[in-house]
Amino acid sequence: MRKTRRIAAVLASVLLTGSLLTGCGSRERMMFGTGGTAGTYYAYGGIIGQYIHNYADVKVTAVSTGGSKVNIQSVQDGDFQLGFTQSDVMAYAWEGTKSFEKDGPTHDFRVLGGLYAETVQLITMDENITSVEDLKGKSVSIGEAGSGVYFNAIDVLTGAGLTLDDIKPQYQSFEGSKEALKDGKIQAAFIVAGAPTTAITELATTNGVYLVNIQDELRDTILASCPYYAPLQIPAGTYPGQDDPVDTITVKATVVVSAALDEDTVYNMTAAIFDHAEEIAAENAKGNELNLENATEGMAAPFHAGAARYYAEHGITVDTLEEEN
Repeated sequence: MRKTRRIAAVLASVLLTGSLLTGCGSRERMMFGTGGTAGTYYAYGGIIGQYIHNYADVKVTAVSTGGSKVNIQSVQDGDFQLGFTQSDVMAYAWEGTKSFEKDGPTHDFRVLGGLYAETVQLITMDENITSVEDLKGKSVSIGEAGSGVYFNAIDVLTGAGLTLDDIKPQYQSFEGSKEALKDGKIQAAFIVAGAPTTAITELATTNGVYLVNIQDELRDTILASCPYYAPLQIPAGTYPGQDDPVDTITVKATVVVSAALDEDTVYNMTAAIFDHAEEIAAENAKGNELNLENATEGMAAPFHAGAARYYAEHGITVDTLEEEN
């Protein structure tokens, strides 16, 4: 399994950011696992990597990957030194549950910080689907098998009293879900990403789309059983034709680093990001969500001692493993 992941990481390296050949004087070089080239992780990871290069003297190469689980496993294997992950997938990895139940827990990573909200978005083109309960008997994309989206969908369905036997599950990517909705092959899809999400915007522009609320008793049930979620409202006008706000839940896009990295390096990397939040926001809208509260709240795994030192200097205490204190 680990050999396979290493091969995947090597193959993914053909999609490295164009800055690979620059900054040859950097003190260290690191690989940053992101996501698909059309997603937020990859584009934002390239920007974050450049700020770490400029202000922490660490050359960071953003690598296109399969996302959260692959990134954590590649940090575990030593192929990557940092990576993006959903905060819930990070919890599964630390605890050895859900998508990590078969592989078992990994404690080879530490949290650097949370960056932005990844919103659970349930979309449909069928105006008769107005609640999660209405998915019963319908063909629904619930993300690729074993992905973070898959487990988010399971959590929402479970909260509504539904199982996979109650729907016709389809295991599709964001792009696949968009096309399947357009072609009438599915009736709804779960998409978990920062809003606005390109695939949803495109569908709303060309065909029209409805977002289904995850709210009230359903949302309270999910939050009570899954503490890595937080409530969130998607403002009206986020998507074309969306006249009303939509209530839902969110996890957090989080950067993790190898536990083997030294404290000073991770301290400098953390400072490179959060000391330059306004500059990063000018390059990517997700930078507007960079703040110390967002960075430190709702984490189910320990922080790296270097990141903890940076947050402590700003009046925030976070959990680390005892031996790192």
